[in-house]
Amino acid sequence: MRLYPGKVDTIAAEIIAKLSSDGDIEVSDGKEAQLDAASVLKEYIRVDKELTERAKDILEIRGLPYAHLGRTKRQLAEQKDFGLGEEGITWICNQMLEAFMQSRHIEEVFADDVTMRRKIKDITRKHMMVDEAIDQEVRDRIKNLEEGTSAWEVEYGKVLEQIKQKHGVKD
Repeated sequence: MRLYPGKVDTIAAEIIAKLSSDGDIEVSDGKEAQLDAASVLKEYIRVDKELTERAKDILEIRGLPYAHLGRTKRQLAEQKDFGLGEEGITWICNQMLEAFMQSRHIEEVFADDVTMRRKIKDITRKHMMVDEAIDQEVRDRIKNLEEGTSAWEVEYGKVLEQIKQKHGVKD
């Protein structure tokens, strides 16, 4: 699961629209409320990139193979109380609820945290699952090549970029 910067505005708009239309929140300025939601998503992306870079640095310093990146990044995330994957969605929800409580652009919050967290999670998860769908579409297109070969790796990269462009997803 991955949150793409190109999806931030879409996700933020959908969250504010859903919570407003369901009567969970009352918004004084919809655009500004979307910016508040987007700021949480952008912060998630920023911290995620920072952890990835720190994990790469640690691997380099310790002389560990790239295969240890995920484990190292997860350890760094735990130290920082930051969620990755499914826990990342929970982190986003908690931060967003906190932002809503402090936002000057959200007049009133009517729904309980559990209800709003579930709606935010559903929307965020839907957009973050794009990664798996894109991966499957790429694999379907290059199924004539043997996975693990250099030809497969090269073609996977090319087709991945084409499909990301088609879906409007950018890193």
